[in-house]
Amino acid sequence: MAKITLSNLRHSYLPRPQGAEDYALKEIDLDWEDGGAYALLGPSGCGKSTLLNIISGLLQPSEGRILFDDRDVTDLPPDQRNIAQVFQFPVIYDTMTVRENLAFPLRNRGVAEGRIAERVAEIAEMLEVEEMLDIRASHLSPDNKQKISMGRGLVRDDVNVVMFDEPLTVIDPHLKWKLRSKLKELHQRVRATMIYVTHDQTEALTFADQVVVMQDGEIVQIGTPVELFERPQHTFVGHFIGSPGMNVLAAEDSGGKVTFHGHTVALEGAVTGAGGTTQIGIRPEFVTLSDAGIEARVSKVADVGRHSVVEAVVGDTSVKAIIEGDVPGQGETVHLAFRPDQTRLYRDGWIATEQQTGARS
Repeated sequence: MAKITLSNLRHSYLPRPQGAEDYALKEIDLDWEDGGAYALLGPSGCGKSTLLNIISGLLQPSEGRILFDDRDVTDLPPDQRNIAQVFQFPVIYDTMTVRENLAFPLRNRGVAEGRIAERVAEIAEMLEVEEMLDIRASHLSPDNKQKISMGRGLVRDDVNVVMFDEPLTVIDPHLKWKLRSKLKELHQRVRATMIYVTHDQTEALTFADQVVVMQDGEIVQIGTPVELFERPQHTFVGHFIGSPGMNVLAAEDSGGKVTFHGHTVALEGAVTGAGGTTQIGIRPEFVTLSDAGIEARVSKVADVGRHSVVEAVVGDTSVKAIIEGDVPGQGETVHLAFRPDQTRLYRDGWIATEQQTGARS
C-alpha cells in the first residue's frame, strides 16, 4: 500500500484557462496516509471524478504532481500505478464463475496457481461468498455481483490503493447497509489504502476515517465524521452533512455583536475578521423551544420516528429544530433558543468565530 500525496494540483478541461472559474480542480494539496480509509464527498460536478481519474492515471493534470510513497507517478500510465478500482457498475465476467472472476486479476499477472487458490479462498471467506464460488456470475443478484467486483479489487495484495467510485449507486437501498458494513469490515481486516468517492453523506461518514468534502473544485474541509458534523468550517459542509442540514441564517455583525432579526445571538467564541456576507450557523439538534427567546411561528412539523423536525419562521426566515417528545402544532407561536457553544458566525461562507480553549463541540 502507499501514502498518496497530491501537490499543487489543478486541472482545466480548457486548453487555455484564464481564471479560477475555468478550472475543474482549483489547487488541491492533500496527503493520504498508508492504510487509511478515506472518502471524497460532494455533489455532482464538484470535481470528485476528475480527481479520481487523475490519481488513477486516466487524466493528466494541468498542473501539479501526484506521488505514491514520495515517488512521482504523475506521468505514469494507469497500468504502472498499481491501482485497483471498483466502479459504480460491477466489472465482472458473466460467463465466468465467481472463483474464476476472483482469480482473474492474479492469473493475468502470472501468479502461481497455488497462491491464487489460497488468495481466492481468503477473499471469498471475507466476503462470505464461499458457497457461490462455482456459480456462474450471470446468476448472481446485483449486490452479490458488486461484492465480487469488490473482491476483484481486493484480491491482489500488492496494490498501492483501492479506489471505489460510487460503488453502491445501483444497489437496492435495503441492501446498501449490508455492503457498507462489509466494506468497512474488509478495510479493518486488510488495512489497504482505500479511497471512496460518493455524493452520499451516509456512505462517506460510515466508511471513512477521514472525509474530504469538495465543492466547485475546491476542498472546503477535511476531517473525521465527528469533526465535520460538530464544527463545520464552511456553511456548505454544515448544510451538506446532516439530516436536516445546519441552519444557515442571515445575520448582522456590528463590532462583534451579532444579531438575527434584531435579536442578539450568543456565539461559541469571539468573532474574527470583518466585512463580507455574515451568517449564523447552528444545527437543528441545538435549537430548542423555550419560554423565552426568538419568537417564531411553526410552519411545518415532520415526525421522523425517534424525533420530530419542527420548522418555524422568524420574519421571512425558516429555522429547523429537532425536538423529542411533544411538539407544537402548525401555526402556533413558539420561542427559539440557540445553544451558544454550538452557534457560530460565518463570513463569506467560512467560519469566523474562535473556539474556546478546552471546549468540545
